[in-house]
Amino acid sequence: MKEKVVLAYSGGLDTTAVIPWLKETFNYDVICCCIDCGQGEELDGLEERAKMSGASKLYIENIVDEFCEDYIMPCVQAGAVYENKYLLGTAMARPGIAKKLVEIARKENAVAICHGATGKGNDQIRFELGITALAPDLKIIAPWRMTDLWTMQSREDEIEYCKQHGIDLPFDTKHSYSRDRNLWHISHEGLELEDPSQAPNYDDLLVLTVTPEKAPDEPEEVTMTFESGVPKTLNGKAMKVSEIITELNKLGGKHGIGIIDIVENRVVGMKSRGVYETPGGTILMEAHQQLEELVLDRATYEVKKNMGNKLAQVVYEGKWFTPLREAIQAFVTSTQKYVTGEVKFRLYKGNIIKAGTTSPYSLYNESLASFTTGDLYDHHDADGFINLFGLPLKVRAMKLMEEKNNQK
Repeated sequence: MKEKVVLAYSGGLDTTAVIPWLKETFNYDVICCCIDCGQGEELDGLEERAKMSGASKLYIENIVDEFCEDYIMPCVQAGAVYENKYLLGTAMARPGIAKKLVEIARKENAVAICHGATGKGNDQIRFELGITALAPDLKIIAPWRMTDLWTMQSREDEIEYCKQHGIDLPFDTKHSYSRDRNLWHISHEGLELEDPSQAPNYDDLLVLTVTPEKAPDEPEEVTMTFESGVPKTLNGKAMKVSEIITELNKLGGKHGIGIIDIVENRVVGMKSRGVYETPGGTILMEAHQQLEELVLDRATYEVKKNMGNKLAQVVYEGKWFTPLREAIQAFVTSTQKYVTGEVKFRLYKGNIIKAGTTSPYSLYNESLASFTTGDLYDHHDADGFINLFGLPLKVRAMKLMEEKNNQK
């Protein structure tokens, strides 16, 4: 009986060409596994294509709700944003995919897992760290790094290789953007984006949203409620998290929300330029932060911001299944106990405009914040506070003055 390999299968040209290559190179029985994180119509026709290419079986595993609840929401609650812009759309999905690949490999008694990530990207790291953390005994095959065995260098090479193996595919040799899509976002790389001096060709590029210039001339008001940091309703309708993100994608896309053009620092050491569309995610992150402003005290908010930055780095680097991620998430979860309330905002030409926030746990006190004198605050108390708060500055200034006088 042949040994089995589980292939992380997208249905694209790369992973389609990998199927006959695995059989020819290693004599493996190839089990394809496509993980549905909300790719939509990209999953159409996969089973026929996989079988035609020589796979013995195809799993299509839907993890949309798990993706939203176990990976997206911890990052939203932490405010995890990589290098001030990237909302981790691809990075957040990879640990869930790795986990499911391992599950299928165990079910099929496979000896290896294969992925089609390139040797220059972040995904090879994310997939392999995830698989290693969950199944250190499984072999990992990365064709694009095996240059002695994988000799194809281009899309033309891959198409020709498939034809030689009797696989007729609906792909041509025209190069297009390299994209990754799931429920949270879609990323774009390649073509004019490889030159940071060039503006993105948004007319050809955008999929989920429109540019602010093409958005409606009238704003649209949106109301959301949260319980313990988790979104519960959108415009008065109770929904699960995946449904809320789906609806926010439609609203954000309509109003030109969430288009990011970034030159980021990859884990492997190089800079890369990409455009990310995250319409619903941008709204959800902003709404959550809007509520946190009311309910978190200053010291917790400050530490949580640092933890959010650290979590973004951990997730970006593929270190989800680590004690550090668990510890950061435990801290963040403890801060969400009172993040409950209602958030209102208006969407208008790429902007999310506040329209009022309320919470039963709000720390905002009108009597304290008002310019008029309230009962809870005595202005005279500020005298002693400022003297103590500024004491180190005063001592240092006196010492410098003393030294200056001694030099005369």
